[in-house]
Amino acid sequence: MQTLERNRGRMKQSEDEKSAIDTAAADLFNYAVDRQDTKILMARLPKEGDAQRNTVEYELQILKIITVGWSIAYHVEKTSARNCLAERYWTAVQGLSGSVSSEAGLMAGRQIDYFQVLKDRLNMYVEAMNRNPHANEPAAVIGPEFARVCADMDDVYTIMTGSRMFAAVVAGVRQYLDQSGLLS
Repeated sequence: MQTLERNRGRMKQSEDEKSAIDTAAADLFNYAVDRQDTKILMARLPKEGDAQRNTVEYELQILKIITVGWSIAYHVEKTSARNCLAERYWTAVQGLSGSVSSEAGLMAGRQIDYFQVLKDRLNMYVEAMNRNPHANEPAAVIGPEFARVCADMDDVYTIMTGSRMFAAVVAGVRQYLDQSGLLS
């Protein structure tokens, strides 16, 4: 009888964890695609600078989406929770990417794979961090790499914009995961 009670307790805990993961995946996805952070950073980007504003705005949203995914992998220690949360998050992103790809493809007159764009950018940023293992913090690597992608390598404002987005998203995801109890 005690074994049955223990198993029920584990099943309840497992169901609660799955529910928390489902909620977290949806919340983090909604945060990733919310454009408010992008709008704030774009408003702070000097208009008289060299930045190609459309490119910066496009790349900021990409950076936000992949940083949320990266943060899940970086912060969640429990392997089963990390894998489950990451899978649900990236599945939601892939769903969005399908519709973005279709719409963008129609406008551009050619096929676009937005999910592949996201994967390529994530790999690019991870490679940049791997090339700079002694950087004080990842944002110090991400900012210049972001500016390079925006074709504004020497523009300090573009560098700072990318660094700010990355740092704010990492901190925001960590705070959310901590409050939801998924960090441990």
